[in-house]
Amino acid sequence: MPFIANTDEQRRAMLATVGVSSLDDLFADIPPAYRLAGLNLPEGLSESEAYDRLHELSRRNAVQLVCFLGGGFYDHFIPAAVDAIASRSEFYTAYTPYQPEASQGTLQAIFEYQSAICRLTGLEVANASLYDGGTALYEAAMMALRITGRNKILLDSGVNPIYRNMLHGYTRNLSIEFSEIETAHGQSDRARIAAALDTETAAIILQNPNFFGAVDDFSDIVELAHARGCLALVSAYPIALGLLKCPGRMGADIVTGEGQSLGLPLSFGGPYLGFMATRRQHVRRMPGRLVGLTEDRLGRRSFVLALQAREQHIRREKATSNICTNEALCALRAVTYLALLGKQGLAEVAALCARKAEYAKTRLGAIPGVAVKKSAPTFNEFTLELPRDAGEVVSRLIDKGFAAGFPLGRYYRGMENYLLVAVTEKRTREEIGRFAEALESVL
Repeated sequence: MPFIANTDEQRRAMLATVGVSSLDDLFADIPPAYRLAGLNLPEGLSESEAYDRLHELSRRNAVQLVCFLGGGFYDHFIPAAVDAIASRSEFYTAYTPYQPEASQGTLQAIFEYQSAICRLTGLEVANASLYDGGTALYEAAMMALRITGRNKILLDSGVNPIYRNMLHGYTRNLSIEFSEIETAHGQSDRARIAAALDTETAAIILQNPNFFGAVDDFSDIVELAHARGCLALVSAYPIALGLLKCPGRMGADIVTGEGQSLGLPLSFGGPYLGFMATRRQHVRRMPGRLVGLTEDRLGRRSFVLALQAREQHIRREKATSNICTNEALCALRAVTYLALLGKQGLAEVAALCARKAEYAKTRLGAIPGVAVKKSAPTFNEFTLELPRDAGEVVSRLIDKGFAAGFPLGRYYRGMENYLLVAVTEKRTREEIGRFAEALESVL
């Protein structure tokens, strides 16, 4: 039992043991300006009273908004079985499976996840997940530098601006040259990319669909990059891959993305899931963990951690990454979601998203003063041009019960009147209609 000081005499004895005379002496090294005068805590509550109070506070959050907000994170339906499986104690409490003989279930789940990501992206090998889509793209960029020995990255401006900020932030103290290529009417500008690709370029980074919602086939850009010794990196939206041409078939060398849409709830930024896949010849340059399939001495199927690239293992200073948090639980949710839907189910969800987005385009585009940008095909996200500031419109629509979309002026100069709208399979015809009516009334 731990010793608890219940009397003044016991407290004085404990303070004397550590060589101080008062509690204030314990904090003498902290300047007074940085100390709290007090916590100002209210009177204690019973369990039921505390529950009621927290429930009351939670209702102040605008959590019942009808969501048309995307920008890389999406409000998809999550089957109940995902929560049921991910909450099982043998998965939920497990940490990194260092001892394969005691971790076969976790290792098999990770192996199945890697296999699913390979099939989804059209590439040959995937790692056991990363932190989120942005850090996955950063890891891919660093991987390209290691593979090519070059020092320049071309970055399409249609790549998620949050990811681009992360890339610049993570590499600020490194001597890496970044060159951003502006899009042309929302699509990758082939002429500018061709002019910028040279023998010093390690990789070009693209996104499909891009941040404006535009769908593209990068096969021609990839072919041009390869002709100049560059790698092609593509950030992909996994639900869209149920309908669109996969990056592997375009010739992409490394594919990353945000796995939140694969069974992870929207949750104030996390925990989310970064996925990464690449070609077999680059596997030893890949960061993070990989699970391999082998046989034990009795010939039984076994799963093990393979090609570990972490610094605390044999790689030491040659390590490619310090990815060590148990992202496997998020990966488990993703593979559970994909297994529940199957190939046909994923295609059906993707088709629903695309069809409902087209219906939303029709309804919203009919509002006087609103224009739907149509320079490129889209998947489930598209750009509206409004007759007034999009940020102001979004704020007013919150009061009407809608998370209306992403104001593009936050990241793109001159696009203050542009709004990025996302539609998933969860949005109903009635919700889209009410959203159109609310937008028209605000305008």
